[in-house]
Amino acid sequence: MTYPLYIGYYFEVSPTIPGSEILMAELILAGFESFVITPKGLEAYIQKKDESPAILNAVKILNNKSFSISYRIEEISPVNWNAQWEANFKPVTVDKRCHIRAPFHAQADTNFDIVIKPKMSFGTGHHQTTLMMLQLMLGTDFKNKSVLDMGCGTAVLAILAEKMGSPYVEAIDIDEWCYQNSLENTALNSCSNIRVLKGDATLIKTKKFDCILANINRNILLRDIPEYTTCLNANGFLFLSGFYENDIPAIQDVCKHSNLTQEIQISNNEWTALKFKKQ
Repeated sequence: MTYPLYIGYYFEVSPTIPGSEILMAELILAGFESFVITPKGLEAYIQKKDESPAILNAVKILNNKSFSISYRIEEISPVNWNAQWEANFKPVTVDKRCHIRAPFHAQADTNFDIVIKPKMSFGTGHHQTTLMMLQLMLGTDFKNKSVLDMGCGTAVLAILAEKMGSPYVEAIDIDEWCYQNSLENTALNSCSNIRVLKGDATLIKTKKFDCILANINRNILLRDIPEYTTCLNANGFLFLSGFYENDIPAIQDVCKHSNLTQEIQISNNEWTALKFKKQ
């Protein structure tokens, strides 16, 4: 089997926050498909077939004098990513109620069993932001509530929403790999109430939901929270993560102006998650 060749861009960013988050948001638009946040900045990966000498021309933060950014480029040898994650992926149990595992792991005695083949997609429960979103969800009643999972990654949140009683879930991601992976994972979990779509917030303009889940990044959230609020039914809930504790005031300000009241805040290793209710 032939595996895709990747190019790795290794960025050192100062100040790291919010520099790395802004950089990631712009690199997503440029076509990069996976990222690792590091203590010094950001690692970003793109398939060689999609890379070009002009790939960074539209990344405005590189010319922003408020940030100091340097980087190096490395060609990555073809890798069997499935074998990589199979070797490293370990089951995750959230609050003793939700067990997230690979197909080759044994099922645990919990309320909710979720099978995930993450491949290159984001969202297995291992990262603090996904874990906190799952924790917030486990404290919420999803029975008979319509749900939107925005930036769904592996669709793990959408899958839990259906297992917790949601009769209709939309899972949306702009990345082709995440879209395909979400289709695979919803099928693995025999989900019949989840509709997976490829795209961004423009897909939800005329829709309404009782709960919206958005584990993305600070800049996209600040831009799209008003859009989410328009699509949220009265007394509906908005769950947000993908940002750091020092980003909370900016998120709270946008939510306040969108008629949202904060109900819960949890944090984990400087990452945070917030739950809001629409008045």
